[in-house]
Formats: sequence, C-alpha cells, structure tokens
Amino acid sequence: MVNVPVERHRLANGLRVNLSVDRSVPLVGVNLWYAVGSRNEGPGRTGFAHLFEHMMFQGSAHVPKNRHFELIESVGGSLNASTWFDRTNYYETLPAQHLDLALWLESDRMGWMLEAMTEEKLRNQQQVVLNERQQRYENQPYGDWDERMLAMLFPPGHPYHHPVIGSREDIAAATLDDVAEFFRTFYVPNNAVLTVVGDLEPDRALASVEKYFGVLSPGGPIPPFPGNPDLSPTLGRTVRDEVEARVPLPRVYVGFRAPSLKDPAFHVGEVTALILGTGRASRLYRSLVWERKVAKDVSVHLLPLELGASVLLCWITGYPGTSPTDLETALLGELEGLAMVSAEELARAVALAESHFLRELQPVGERADLLSMFDQIFQDPARLNSELDRIRSVSERQVEAFARRYLGPDNRAILAYRPREGS
Repeated sequence: MVNVPVERHRLANGLRVNLSVDRSVPLVGVNLWYAVGSRNEGPGRTGFAHLFEHMMFQGSAHVPKNRHFELIESVGGSLNASTWFDRTNYYETLPAQHLDLALWLESDRMGWMLEAMTEEKLRNQQQVVLNERQQRYENQPYGDWDERMLAMLFPPGHPYHHPVIGSREDIAAATLDDVAEFFRTFYVPNNAVLTVVGDLEPDRALASVEKYFGVLSPGGPIPPFPGNPDLSPTLGRTVRDEVEARVPLPRVYVGFRAPSLKDPAFHVGEVTALILGTGRASRLYRSLVWERKVAKDVSVHLLPLELGASVLLCWITGYPGTSPTDLETALLGELEGLAMVSAEELARAVALAESHFLRELQPVGERADLLSMFDQIFQDPARLNSELDRIRSVSERQVEAFARRYLGPDNRAILAYRPREGS
C-alpha cells in the first residue's frame, strides 16, 4: 500500500478539487481533467474532443495565442494535453511559487475561451489535425489498425466504435458554432476535476483555486452518451478483416473485449497482458521470437476504457514471406496455453505492474493525473493508495479463468495485414 495524502473538495459550481502535499521537491503538478473524450461525440461529430484539445492552446480572452506555452516555459515549467476515449486532460509542472500562474491560465481557458475563438484559428487547427491524421493514420504502415479494430470490437452506435482522431470528413466539416456548443456543454466546472500535487500549502492553494475558478458559472447537465453504450462482455464470435496494403511485413492484430476499468476483473486482465506480451521474458516473446523464431516481434496491451469493455490487444509481426495465417495460428496457440499459468510467470507480471505503477507515482504531474483519474472514475482519489493491493491479489487461477472467459474464439477480432506485391 502507498500513502499519498489527498484532500478532496468541491466548489459551489461543481468543480472537484484534489490537493496533495509533497515537499520533497519545490515543484507542483497541476492537472485539469475534463470528463469528455471521443465517447461523447455523436454521428457527424467524430474527432471533436481531439480538435478541441488543439483549440484550447489558441488563446483565451486574457491570454493571446500560444502565450500559455510561453508563460509556463518562461518560469521553467512544462505543459501539454492529451485526449482519450473517456477524457481530455491539460497539465503543467512548474516551480511551486508559480502555482497561481497555472491556475489562472487554466481558469481563463475554462471561463473565457469563447471570446478568443475565431474562424481563422479553427481552420488553422483543423488543418493541423488533418495533417496529423494523414501522417499517423493514412500514410503510416498499419496506421489504420485501431480504426479497423474498434469497428470490429464495438458495434455501430457504441461510443467506442470510432477512433479518437475522428474521421477526415467530420473534422473538416466542423464549424465555429459546433466548437462553441461543444465548449459550453463539456468544458464546465461541473464536468472537471482539478488536482494539484507538490510543494503547496493546502489552505492557500484552495483559496487560489476558489479565487480563479469559483467565479465561473456551472454548466448545465452533461448529456448522456450518444448511441448505446450497453455492451455484451464478449463479441459472441470471431470476426475478421484482412488488408492488403503498403506495409513492410505481414502483421496480425487480435483484439478482445475485456473488463472495463470499473470492473474488479480489470486487474486480472492487466496481469494477463503482462504475462503474455510485456518484455523479452514474456510468454509470447520467449516462445514466438526467441525459441520458434516465427515472429520478428510480438506485443500485448490492455487499453483501459470505462464504458462496458476495455480492449486487450495482441499483435505479431512476421518475417518477409510469412503467411498471416501462420502468424495467427502461432499466436492463438500460445494464448490457449494460458490454461496453465506458473507461479513464476505470475510473480514476474505482478512485479512489472507494481514497478510501472510506482514509477508513475514519482513525478508530481503523473501523480496528479492519477488522482484526477481515480476521482472521475471512482469518485475517490484516495483509492490510488490501495491500487497495489488489487494488483497483488491476482492469482494464477484468476488468470486462467480470465483466459477461458475472454480469450476464446467467441471473443476475437482478427485483423491481418498482408504486404501488397511490389510495394
């Protein structure tokens, strides 16, 4: 068990506030987590959450375009933002004496961004996002794997059916009115968590939060998720897609619906993924790459999601001339081997999970992000302190039961890439 102190508050406008003192270094991490991501985008509006992340750095009523970066970096700080299916977060790490600067900048974006929006800024950022999509998805080998995989794992109408980046058509079609409506709906105090971690005086920090954020009006009720978020725990069958594309080597992705972040079985899935495909001592790497030499690389990841199911994803890359069918057969054979899990494999995976979690806790910015996450998902930031206990409680029998429940042929989405001849 770890012992991260945390005070939880809520302003009158609904903003949740977490304060955590750490005087080991004279820094503070500020994390503003909005409960909006690609899951909140309806038909014709895909990519809005990510586009809006870009727009949030285009200035607000009292902060000129790009000045947010300049002000934070001028005092020795760093900052960034990210968008995911379930959230968008904005974060800064800076010297503790400049906490008020970060709070003012974030409050100005939350309260007074619309005044600074212009058609020119929107068109500029649309082009930036379209270029990003072209580079990362359309011109990148295997770049569209997640778009294809999500469409197989989640039915049309489910909030996870489309990728975070959105479609090219929807991004290009966004209007200033669309963006303003998105802002008024989701970028409001009652849809956000603000966490500050580091060298701070809690009473003074809370007074500053109240000063900068307390004057903002709460938003209206947050709309329900578009479409139907209800989902069966498994697919009920195996679904397939094969792509002949300009890729250097054959590759096969296999995706599975897995327990959501809110499900107690999520940690079993986390440990299972580590047993299978994290590091060179993992089961898949050791067997398929080192011993049998049927693959150039192999990896397994659990993508954490809130609504109905997460995604357990495996991929295997072959050598020139390898058949995707042979790669699939080799990979699925190893997955079926999880009917037996050794104590040594489990101990290694749990140790990896522990070390990853403890590394995340070290920087004040990462710790602030975790506290925001636990607040949003579980309404309990202090739950972070018992996370190691949940990881350590996973047993060999639970992993074996997880494999039987989620990794069988009734829950597989198989995506094969075959190099195009002459490419």
